Amino acid sequence: MVFSSFVFLFRFLPAVLLVYFLVPRIYKNLALFLASLIFYAWGEPLYVGLMIFSTVTDYIHGNLVDSFLNQNRRLAAKCAVASSVIINVLLLGIFKYSDLLIQGINLAAHTQIPLPELPLPVGISFYTFQTMSYTIDIYRREARPARNIIDFGAFVALFPQLVAGPIVRYETTDLQLRKREINREKLVRGTLRLVTGLGKKVLLANNIGVLWQTVAAIPMNEMTLLKAWLGIAAFAFQIYFDFSGYSDMAIGLGYLFGFVYPENFRYPYMADSITDFWRRWHITLGTWFKEYVYFPLGGSRKGKGVQIRNLLIVWGLTGIWHGASLNFLIWGLYFAVLLINEKLWLLKALEKCRAAVRHLYALFFIMIGWVIFAFDHFQDGIRYLSALFGTSGLPAADRESLYLLSEYGLLLILLALGCTSLPFRRLRNLASGCCGTAAGDVQSDAVHNGIRCIGIYCIVCIGTVGILLLSIAYLVNASYNPFLYFRF
Repeated sequence: MVFSSFVFLFRFLPAVLLVYFLVPRIYKNLALFLASLIFYAWGEPLYVGLMIFSTVTDYIHGNLVDSFLNQNRRLAAKCAVASSVIINVLLLGIFKYSDLLIQGINLAAHTQIPLPELPLPVGISFYTFQTMSYTIDIYRREARPARNIIDFGAFVALFPQLVAGPIVRYETTDLQLRKREINREKLVRGTLRLVTGLGKKVLLANNIGVLWQTVAAIPMNEMTLLKAWLGIAAFAFQIYFDFSGYSDMAIGLGYLFGFVYPENFRYPYMADSITDFWRRWHITLGTWFKEYVYFPLGGSRKGKGVQIRNLLIVWGLTGIWHGASLNFLIWGLYFAVLLINEKLWLLKALEKCRAAVRHLYALFFIMIGWVIFAFDHFQDGIRYLSALFGTSGLPAADRESLYLLSEYGLLLILLALGCTSLPFRRLRNLASGCCGTAAGDVQSDAVHNGIRCIGIYCIVCIGTVGILLLSIAYLVNASYNPFLYFRF
């Protein structure tokens, strides 16, 4: 079940909200836990048991770690943490990386071990990271154990962020699980964020995704320079609006149930360096690797050589977190090399350049990275890069590429604008006088601000309803409604 589906929007979500607001406070976490299991079972009935196993395992491990620490048995506590990490890594390894591992063995040893070809449980890359961080944080005394397994189960399985994040640490939701308030502000914020995310996913990502699908289906011997750039621009926009839209919906749903989730995106295509890009893109994943891999390895505190090693490890892991194929590993290491160069010398050089030059530099290398990311077979990516650089021997443009440009040019411009903070900054400027008047303002100013405030609210309400209706109309007729990060 995906958020941008009729069954979720008009059946599951209203039913869960109704039950949630009817049950007493003491049963709200139980209601959310059961609803989340139903949500997961809708698409993955065989793997609900796997998620419950992960939940129970780490709940027990968390209590063991806390108990051992209270008894000053630090070695036993470390062993419990190691056990939790090993179990979660094994779960990921078996269900996500077993085919890749066996392929490597077959290639190296000239064997023919059959591939298990296990279906990838949706969300396993996200919830295993959350449960691992739970036991580690208890060991670090940065979190206290969950008061009961229902609360912990709600933390792990909570459907708004189960399948695609944001990746949440237990210590950030502990207090909210114990006591949270739902007020009008949260309901309004949640509704606006949910509808905004739905519009980004359905109206923007899905439509530009058609252009990427069209270009990706073109034989490489017909891939002109213009087609290649149109295609990778479309992919860049699709993956951003698809994933950030889903994150917006998750954050909005969290508000509706009283939870405040961390932001996952902050206008990443406005970055002026690769370092800046990764501070803005999938923020919670980057934070997880920084807190639980990079810093424990020593970060940048032990000299340049250790820092380079740590960056290669972290970004190699980041790459294979996204998928069990060579292109993802290369993609991760590609960004590792860029980040290493920036930290060693390039950032200082970039500081001397104009802002436009820095932005173009970042966008260029981000686009190259998306080519590596998009193609499962590395050779296809190399051929696409050849077309992208105009070395394929074909003319820069042909009739088909010009048609695609005329068909999608306006949408590409709108998407580029939507990747910036300009529309939202403009709205904030319009609303800047809506929160009351300062002492000493004359009455006419107060009346003017009040009218202005009502006007802004009307615009927001009409816009929200319009986005919702357009999204519904699109879903009625659409046959193309993928979610890219489900495969991770």
